[in-house]
Amino acid sequence: MQKKVLLTGDRPTGPLHIGHLFGSLVNRVTMQDDFESYIMIADVQALTDNFNNPDKVRESVLEVAMDNIAAGIDPKKTTIFIQSQIPQIAELTVFFSNLITVNTLRRNPTVKAEIAEKRDLFGSDGESVTYGFLGYPVSQAADITIVRADVVPVGEDQLPMLETTREIIERFHRIYDVNIFPRPEAKLSESPRILGLDGAKMSKSLNNAVYLRDNPEVTAEKIKSAKTDSGSHVSFDPAKRPEISNLVMIYSLIHGIKPQEAVSELATLSYANFKEKLAADLNKYLAPLRAKRAELEAKPHYVKEILEMGRKRVLDKAEETMSLVRAAMKINY
Repeated sequence: MQKKVLLTGDRPTGPLHIGHLFGSLVNRVTMQDDFESYIMIADVQALTDNFNNPDKVRESVLEVAMDNIAAGIDPKKTTIFIQSQIPQIAELTVFFSNLITVNTLRRNPTVKAEIAEKRDLFGSDGESVTYGFLGYPVSQAADITIVRADVVPVGEDQLPMLETTREIIERFHRIYDVNIFPRPEAKLSESPRILGLDGAKMSKSLNNAVYLRDNPEVTAEKIKSAKTDSGSHVSFDPAKRPEISNLVMIYSLIHGIKPQEAVSELATLSYANFKEKLAADLNKYLAPLRAKRAELEAKPHYVKEILEMGRKRVLDKAEETMSLVRAAMKINY
């Protein structure tokens, strides 16, 4: 029985952190046996809001690839590739851009929220938003359809983006009277979202995360300085005590137990002792991944070979897709 095609990816704007690990990487490793899996390093998308800092994007490509492989992604099972090395994605983006209105893109809840988050770049009212950033849902639709993906792992905040992809696919099929692309399904992560160590959204730009490449000493210091509250005992109540509950959530994830079970184990500990134990346990959990990552750092040529192998695989599939698209659009001269 032919496996369904799965596409997911990461923006190379820095190394990945434990939020990525528990939110997506662990699931990717599990799913790679059941799907024809593709992981895209989305450097073109990263440039939509880092166009003025291309060095950061370029330097992060290998970091993201190493983080995925160290977490358990098997290049023999999963194809890892760099977005910009597949020119057919850009070609398909141009064709798709005719099938969606500017107003639809402006109304996209995810786009609106991200423009608001980037006031320093796009202005307080989004008056300086670029064409590339506004249109990145169209590029995402091309990413998904270029490999004709059936399944796309996403968080709930990304569901509007996937809906845009479905709208574009349906319109393409209707206008050109073909049926080329599957209707991609969302695969929602079952893992809870981890906050940053300051209680805000965990983000590379806010530097409030434990990175997979961090050494044990840095990890311990970050956990030690993590924000808590004025309470005196460990508990789990995300609504009323989000910071300490976030640390309990991290503890429960690394031990594979429910947060309330974690509270039972930790109830007698002070905040300081809990943080000390959490740091030690997190470092132990990450030790095999970090050892693998150190091996990869010592042989970057091996990582580049994996990416080159991925490029060749995706180019073949992308050109097959575009042959169908060009024929449908009567531009296969």
